[in-house]
Amino acid sequence: MNSYLYYPGCSMESNALAYHESLMAICEPLGLKLDEIEDWNCCGATEYVGVSLTPAYALMGRNLALAARQANGTRTVVAPCSACYLNLAKADYYMKERPILGERVNTALAAGGLSYEPGSLDIRHLLDVIIYDIGLDAIRSKVVRPLTGLKVAPYLGCMVPRPDYKKRWSDHERPNELDRLLKAIGAEVVDFPLRSHCCGGHMTQIGPETAYELIRRLISSATGLGAHVMATLCPMCQMNVDAYQADTNRHFGTSYHMPILFFTQLMGLAFGIGPDKLGFGREFVSAADAMKNIGVETPPPAEPPRRTPSRRDKSLPMPRMPEVNQ
Repeated sequence: MNSYLYYPGCSMESNALAYHESLMAICEPLGLKLDEIEDWNCCGATEYVGVSLTPAYALMGRNLALAARQANGTRTVVAPCSACYLNLAKADYYMKERPILGERVNTALAAGGLSYEPGSLDIRHLLDVIIYDIGLDAIRSKVVRPLTGLKVAPYLGCMVPRPDYKKRWSDHERPNELDRLLKAIGAEVVDFPLRSHCCGGHMTQIGPETAYELIRRLISSATGLGAHVMATLCPMCQMNVDAYQADTNRHFGTSYHMPILFFTQLMGLAFGIGPDKLGFGREFVSAADAMKNIGVETPPPAEPPRRTPSRRDKSLPMPRMPEVNQ
């Protein structure tokens, strides 16, 4: 049994619920034990660092301090979310690289009775742990339903392979870890040149036209290569390319239909786990037709509840579901 401290992050039980469900489903066959950090808080996402440096790093550092206090026989923190992984790794690195920042962060943490010694934890992404700790041979041994006939474009996004403080990944521009994993579960992996390109991040909220162009490039490339689905490991990438695909189609007058799934969902299918336990049907762009290529029937996406926004509703705009399947 491989045991780790687990930092889920805010997305895993909200917009990335399919990621959470599929990860929990594959833990047992992988022999993966995840000990969730108690009382964890938001990692600060991405923009807060540009607003106020010390509070931003204190927000990240609090999670590291809690993890270090909870550690019992392991010093490895696993984060499935790319933004969370990057922020925690960044906090650990820069608290040591910039001692003055580290002192300020620990002064802030002291108000809550906490402190963190940078370098005392090992921050790793879920994919890294699955590839290099569990190993591809062990994964192959668990495959009972190989994904033969499913063409997959591996999409890591921009935050996992860069800046790579601990030199974990095979390449910063064309990392091959996700390709190798997908091949191990029997999928036909297309050579996707945009695997580490940006999904647009929060540009969907502040510059939609820029975001739509970035999303269009991704799905156009994957479609042109004959992929049935794109597989990702980042909640933001999945949400942007999936949820805003209909808006992108409307903007460009296109009709792309590219399902965006988490790699853990595909692993679960290959392990013989039912799609109902892997979060299928939670995607905006239905994966049902794509899954027919491997003889798997999955539920269609559920119609989201409709709401009438109040004038006082200051929440960010969310994507609209397409009126018909694109």
